[in-house]
Amino acid sequence: MAIKVLVYDDNEALRTSIEALIMAEDDFLLLAVMPNAETVETDVKELQPDVVLMDIDMPVINGVMAVQRIRQFNQQLPVIMLTVFDDNDNIFKAICAGASGYLLKQNATSEIPGAIRTVMAGGAPMTGSVARKVLQMVPKAVNTEQEKSNLSEKETAILQLLVKGFSYKMIATELRISIDTVRFHIKKIYDKLHVHSATEAVSRAIRDKLV
Repeated sequence: MAIKVLVYDDNEALRTSIEALIMAEDDFLLLAVMPNAETVETDVKELQPDVVLMDIDMPVINGVMAVQRIRQFNQQLPVIMLTVFDDNDNIFKAICAGASGYLLKQNATSEIPGAIRTVMAGGAPMTGSVARKVLQMVPKAVNTEQEKSNLSEKETAILQLLVKGFSYKMIATELRISIDTVRFHIKKIYDKLHVHSATEAVSRAIRDKLV
């Protein structure tokens, strides 16, 4: 079954590029390409997308506000943010809002297909330079060594694979465990690191050298 994609971006040229890119993939179905997120709640409820590509900097309703609105009624829908390199404040706000991944606009057309497949498989796609920006903004942990020691050997192994961009299914295959077991361990990792998403967990792991 095709992955249903909903796109929000106020840049007409980029919208056209994304539209062509998604339509060229046999396993993607483009639902709509919107210039702003003013009707995001209605769009998501009516179109039922599998994944949303969301520009951060848009008029009327910006991407961060749009993610917040989505999360008020849907906690599971993957939302991949499209951002610019120096947009520190909004990237940080997007983490707190519940975004699922982050791509630089200049790399978006080459990274979007893989990012969509990664997030649909449970991963957290993030352009490397965006990840570095995120790490610079997140406050340093006080009890890094304690948190590192709190992670079990299996949890550490799973966190290492998350950092490498592995999906839940790929982790299960690599470690020869069930996907349910992977989910159980990842929940424990979230609890121990005081994070709420794979993106935050990866950021903490890299920033505080937990793996």
